[in-house]
Amino acid sequence: MPLRRDWTGWLFVLIAVVAIGAVLYANGEKNGARYMARPHPVAPPADVVPEAPPMVLAPVTESDARAQNAKIALVTKGFVAPRPFVYGGGGDAKARARDCLAAAMLYEAGDDAKGQQAVGQVVINRARHPAFPKSICGVVFQGSERVTGCQFTFTCDGALNRRYSDAAWQRARNNADLMLSGGTYPAIGLATHYHTDWVRPYWSDSLEKIAIVDTHLFFRWPGYWGTPGAFRGAVSGDDGPIAKLAALSPLHAIALGLPTEIAPVDANAAVGEARVVVGAGETAGRDTIYTQLDRKAAPESFVTTALRLCGDKPYCKFMGWTNPTLKPDSDAMSDTQRAAMSFSYLRDDKAGFEKALWNCSEYRRDDVRQCMKR
Repeated sequence: MPLRRDWTGWLFVLIAVVAIGAVLYANGEKNGARYMARPHPVAPPADVVPEAPPMVLAPVTESDARAQNAKIALVTKGFVAPRPFVYGGGGDAKARARDCLAAAMLYEAGDDAKGQQAVGQVVINRARHPAFPKSICGVVFQGSERVTGCQFTFTCDGALNRRYSDAAWQRARNNADLMLSGGTYPAIGLATHYHTDWVRPYWSDSLEKIAIVDTHLFFRWPGYWGTPGAFRGAVSGDDGPIAKLAALSPLHAIALGLPTEIAPVDANAAVGEARVVVGAGETAGRDTIYTQLDRKAAPESFVTTALRLCGDKPYCKFMGWTNPTLKPDSDAMSDTQRAAMSFSYLRDDKAGFEKALWNCSEYRRDDVRQCMKR
């Protein structure tokens, strides 16, 4: 007669193993282990242009991110230095491209020449690659209309409200000029993506790490889209103006019909409490800001104040008064209060409209088109 096996003990062992595994998995989820790098990223199909994922970060601590990033193998096979790039346009278009590139270099890498050149090379690599816009400014500000999901975080996280010194800005512009005139940064090769070692973007598992510059890690697509053959696209030589750079770059401000004498030192000039009227119903999403302006501030700084308070809103109406007794306390505005308005700014991205106007009886403007109609 066959012996009967008692499976009860084994059943308890199995349950214990499953429970331990669940605990370890939960701890791994908590500590970011779910986002461990895959050893061999899968190359996207050579006949389909890959999509450029936005910079969205996995929820891991800085120490966990550093540990995980360190485990990603550095790929040296097939490393190719970038070809020199010379911007094809001239005049104002080149100056606008330079300032877009300089802004990316300065706000992404700080006032560090080596880091700036590395960032600049990534921008140029992207402009040559079919997965990205075909202009320097287009690459830098791709996705900047979104609060999250931009390609370069400084374009959508409010960083442009912070000002570097004039000397630092000029150094970045000089470095950008060099990159647009044939200068290269060979150390990062054909990298199209990068991040600091204390964060963990979701896309990092799908790309090859090919370079390390200080605390920045640089990546390319595996397969064809990371080879020289993919970087043959023509780059536009006609960069247009970017509204978000108007307070930093006179060339962008001029093209938008905004004043060029932006005064960063007055960007935080004393203003009264801003009152925001949020649009509702048919005017949903059409916010209006009423505020008191500092009479002693440079009138050009009102633009900077408006841009700061409007932030990334696709529609924003800003109205300011230097006379606090005439600033409206409600949405209703008398003719006297309207006539006393010192400055107004209107942005409507959907209509492609942006305009700043001054009360020229209070502030003289050389260009009458900047004056409110009376």
